[in-house]
Amino acid sequence: MPSFDIVSKVDIQKLDNAVNTAVKEIINRYDFHGSKTEVELDKKLLVIKILTENDMRMDAIQDIIISRTMKQGLDAGCLDFGKEHVAAGALLRKEVKVTDGIEKELAKKIVKSIKESGLKVQASIMEDQIRVTAKKIDDLQNAISVVRQSGFEQPLQFINFRD
Repeated sequence: MPSFDIVSKVDIQKLDNAVNTAVKEIINRYDFHGSKTEVELDKKLLVIKILTENDMRMDAIQDIIISRTMKQGLDAGCLDFGKEHVAAGALLRKEVKVTDGIEKELAKKIVKSIKESGLKVQASIMEDQIRVTAKKIDDLQNAISVVRQSGFEQPLQFINFRD
């Protein structure tokens, strides 16, 4: 029976490359000379930690990180820019969470949109991914187009397409 999986994975190496290039760009920029700015990626927690002096620099760092992740072929939708926190002194701290895997609420929305489409497919949630099965490959391809047209904010990949 044909099937495929819907996942939301981030290539850690590409993300690491994007953060490293962003750090190099920040070091070389004129408006960051002499500033106390730090950007680092925690690979275990999948969090990018940013520490800088003011809002303008924080916005510039976010723009640099977004552009570098997109140049590495990653979707910038996987980055969750949370709130800024005041650190020691006049510094700002922000932790950017990298979403890896599909959360339960989003998985339920995806399964619901597939079922509402009226296609003859079965979608089931398996931990942080969704398995979609059908009797015909055409139904699976239609399910992929339904999910893409639904416009979920998290980047999704369609893998393990089996006949």
